[in-house]
Amino acid sequence: MDPAEYNAQMSTQGYKRTNFEEDDISNTSNPPALDFNAGVVFKGGLSLWQKKSIMERVLLILTIVLSITVIILAIVLASKQAHITYLQNSSVCLEASCVQVSSSIITAMDRSVDPCDDFYQYACGGWMKSHPIPSGHSRFSTFSVLWQSNQVIMKHAIEQPVNKSINLSEWKAKTYYLSCMDENKTIEDLGAKPLQDILQKEFPSWSISVIDSNFDLQDLLEKSKKYGISTLFGVWVGEDDRNSARNILKVDQSGLGLPDRDYYLNKSIENDTVLTAYLEYMTQVGMLLGGEENSTRSQMIDVIMFETNLANITIPSEDHRDEEKMYNKLTIQQLQQNVTLFNWLHIINSCLSPADLQVTASEEIVSYAGNYLHDMANLVNETMSTEKGKRTLYNYLMWHIIKSTTSYLSKPFRNAQKVLSEALSGTTGGEELWRDCISDTDGTLGFALGAMFIREAFKGDSKDKAEHMIDEVKAAFKNNLPNLSWMDKETRAAAEDKANAVINMIGFPDYILNVSKLNEEYKRLEIKVDEYFGNNIRSTKYQLRKNFAELRKAPKKNRWSMTPPTVNAYYTPTKNEIVLPAGVLQAPFYDASFPMSLNFGAIGVVMGHELTHGFDDQGREYDKNGNLRPWWNNQSVIKFKERAECIQNQYSQYKLNGENVNGKLTLGENIADNGGLKSAYHAYTDWVSHNQQERPLPALNLTHKQLFFLGFSQVWCSNSLKQADHLQLVGDPHSPAKYRVIGTLSNSKEFAKEFKCPVGSRMNPKKKCEVW
Repeated sequence: MDPAEYNAQMSTQGYKRTNFEEDDISNTSNPPALDFNAGVVFKGGLSLWQKKSIMERVLLILTIVLSITVIILAIVLASKQAHITYLQNSSVCLEASCVQVSSSIITAMDRSVDPCDDFYQYACGGWMKSHPIPSGHSRFSTFSVLWQSNQVIMKHAIEQPVNKSINLSEWKAKTYYLSCMDENKTIEDLGAKPLQDILQKEFPSWSISVIDSNFDLQDLLEKSKKYGISTLFGVWVGEDDRNSARNILKVDQSGLGLPDRDYYLNKSIENDTVLTAYLEYMTQVGMLLGGEENSTRSQMIDVIMFETNLANITIPSEDHRDEEKMYNKLTIQQLQQNVTLFNWLHIINSCLSPADLQVTASEEIVSYAGNYLHDMANLVNETMSTEKGKRTLYNYLMWHIIKSTTSYLSKPFRNAQKVLSEALSGTTGGEELWRDCISDTDGTLGFALGAMFIREAFKGDSKDKAEHMIDEVKAAFKNNLPNLSWMDKETRAAAEDKANAVINMIGFPDYILNVSKLNEEYKRLEIKVDEYFGNNIRSTKYQLRKNFAELRKAPKKNRWSMTPPTVNAYYTPTKNEIVLPAGVLQAPFYDASFPMSLNFGAIGVVMGHELTHGFDDQGREYDKNGNLRPWWNNQSVIKFKERAECIQNQYSQYKLNGENVNGKLTLGENIADNGGLKSAYHAYTDWVSHNQQERPLPALNLTHKQLFFLGFSQVWCSNSLKQADHLQLVGDPHSPAKYRVIGTLSNSKEFAKEFKCPVGSRMNPKKKCEVW
């Protein structure tokens, strides 16, 4: 129906107006008084109106007014219904929600770009132009926009009154937030004192201004572990990969001050921006603690050189991903025999003591460190062979303790830290304080804050709808398994069993809405409004105690590692669980008013991505019960690796600012992206076959299958600084956003078909990689 037809249809027929005809009054001797409401005039001068009582007049007026109102409403409703009928019968969806989402999509696009040449630019060019990176960010994306929206919700929630006697956990979250906001300027007034008090109490023999090489390495390590500092190595408790029904002690490499070994190797302090900034940060903090500038700088150069030596023996991240290869179970006694430098039993019992636990030398422990622990012990021995080396090691250990606290101290300490942050990520300036404090509170008491967020923002039916959608994606994944000719029948059946066994955790853990259970969660955590530094130290110790207390307990199913407001999702191989927090179950990832093509393209792909993690190069090593063991036939393993190598080689060819993506490091995420897109697409097409065809969105001239791919791509719209790009390339297992779109779509036959991309075009290469 065109607008002219619509306007004609909307015209209503007129109704005949009733005219009151007056009687002949020419012969009356006393004409009646004129009245604007006068009706028929009777002989004798009185009208019917004048003969009625006041009550009768009022009732008559009300009746007339009501009748007119009903007529007008009927006309309006008829017009509105006609309008709705027109919208519903239109070949294009013109409801407000469709117009709004269509406008948002168009604004994000750059339609001057050929979608078969660069679909990322085609989908996100407009978004990138209209979303410059704000102060305090090195990267800004659709994830960032949604997180900022969630922050506003949390701010409103946390600023409401809380009854401490009833809801102690939420009161603690609010109190922590206020301690971060620091309206009384307590943080600035205290300056370095909170840190100095710890140093004086725990490490009285150390001072940045006094050269002293006398220290007890064992004692210093044990004290540093008490504050959660993973110098030289890390120790914690987690599920035993080969027996996921029990927890076990674990140890791994650790101890670099910069994010990755790459920042040290083949670099020099004089010529490298990051190392120069790192040295400046260290020197400024040392001076704030009383050190003389030249002496402090000289000592910190020695610390950087020690860390460089440590980086040289650190296993690269891409090699560390092979969990079957890295897993090594042994007893503490065996560890002691292999690495004699430390008293391992004493260190581990020191870690366990806050949890009131102790172990013997026969206790089993899993090492993921390969030869690192042996090489590290040799490096430490060599370093301590000279007086200068002893002092360097002492400063190294103390520096890591100090560095862990600078974020909680006064502005001069935080400004010193910004020098390094800018060099690493390009970040300048900062966000509004309340945003930093909301994020900080989420990281410290995230489930108490999450309870507030859920009450404010999470609709009750969202959880059920997400559960249903993830079941549809899972069904599509399983239905595709018979199409994978490279899998043998037995392995395919085992893969289906594993997919069936995946546990879905949607929205939030139920216990957080139970006040008594939530209070119990944070019962042992003390929070004070004027002790921001102290709150963080106590929180660190609280988290450490909780972790080590799990050693003699069975791993808890359905335990969340992400807080409800988080804009992310994850898969846990040892539990075979998928977690989608409430924070990500919102637009642009999911909205009940969106076409299902967009919902499947966005949150559906996220679901498929996490599901596929159970079958990527790492996840496939775990069976349906979360145990690390061979459960594939050898021939299927060989063929899987061939296809995985195709993915690895493909992504290794992509470049960002002239620097190659690490296809080996990002392999698992790339497999998950490709498999997730495929599963979500088939889930959508299956949904279409069982539901009414959705009407096209206005002004886009795209089919819903095309919108599926566009919705997927626009999730990854992002701007980033070059420093942030490098930081991602050297240490992040995810590919850059651009290649999460281009790499994935260029492997999709369905995408090429829907956008009619010629074979050999950039988005439809002849050679495609496919695993799942």
